[in-house]
Amino acid sequence: MSLRDPEHPVNLMDYDKGMLRTWFEQQGEKPFRATQIISWIHQRGELDFDAMTDLSKPLRKWLQESTHISLPAVASSELSSDGTRKWLLELEGGPQNQPGNRIEMVFIPEETRGTLCVSSQVGCGLDCSFCATARQGFNRNLSTAEIIGQLWLARQLLAEAGVGGDAITNVVMMGMGEPLLNFRNLLPALNLMMDDHAYGLSKRRVTVSTAGIVPGIDRLREHTDVALAVSLHAANDPLRDKLVPLNRKFPLVELLAACRRYVEGYQKRRVTFEYVMLAGINDQLEHAKELATLLEGVPCKINLIPFNPFPGIGYQRSTESDALKFGDYLMKRGYVATIRKTRGNDIAAACGQLAGKVADRSHRHLRFVEQRFGTTVS
Repeated sequence: MSLRDPEHPVNLMDYDKGMLRTWFEQQGEKPFRATQIISWIHQRGELDFDAMTDLSKPLRKWLQESTHISLPAVASSELSSDGTRKWLLELEGGPQNQPGNRIEMVFIPEETRGTLCVSSQVGCGLDCSFCATARQGFNRNLSTAEIIGQLWLARQLLAEAGVGGDAITNVVMMGMGEPLLNFRNLLPALNLMMDDHAYGLSKRRVTVSTAGIVPGIDRLREHTDVALAVSLHAANDPLRDKLVPLNRKFPLVELLAACRRYVEGYQKRRVTFEYVMLAGINDQLEHAKELATLLEGVPCKINLIPFNPFPGIGYQRSTESDALKFGDYLMKRGYVATIRKTRGNDIAAACGQLAGKVADRSHRHLRFVEQRFGTTVS
């Protein structure tokens, strides 16, 4: 976990196999070296060039002199009573121990799988009203190395804890940030997650969650076929405008059209719609009826999420009775609807609680969205 060397700017963690093949060719090296390097770093977890014994000594020496391998560092870790683990990670590129230089990642163990929740940005600028990350503001996008580095680190940390690095069976881009606003760095990380010479995850076990960046959904479909989750939370535009301000740019009719395009031509592909249950706001029977009508014709499943409170928020969690009635109605309408079990709440690792204490409310990210997509989103 070396520090970034300004004289050797090539961080091998930033490259997927295709990118690394191209880079080796540009250096006059055999492109198959990319597969060897990817296997050593990601599949075997090896960062020491000298240990990469199927590389020649001159090549190893050249790599040491010309490149580096850099990862986030673990600032702290917490273990929930339910087995959920949360790590606070320190990033490079800024003063150490500064709030704007940190992210969080979470591992959620279950009987049949283990899910790693990965961040894509330092903070988030989309300002969803029920999310702790939004309260922290936005600092910057993560590099590919910082995204895939979370998976690399989690495997090592779980192995050290006796859980086993192979306990990670699923990765969800549902941590801090909006993944589709960091597409350039996200895509190589997704490729590595699914590369048989790296982490070998099935495309169905890698999920990208978005608040509704319509051009990003279309772009994702063009480049990969990972699972898609959409943070919906409301079935009409006025309410969603308040909960998810991005809806003012990409209203429901456009978002649902993009979702239909994403699954088009794939017989078994479904979109997962995430729906945080807020007491008295979006959790009544009329809201369930509205949601069922909205999603007609979209191959999907609906994930009902109990709201996880945090300091300074005015929303309340829906009652169990209201959540069950809501889910029962959706199932009667023919939808697959599940109520997510809250995990890691005692260490603020549950859905919507990740913060990392990012200290920037400059709205730089909102201005970026406005410039990129030509409208105001808050």
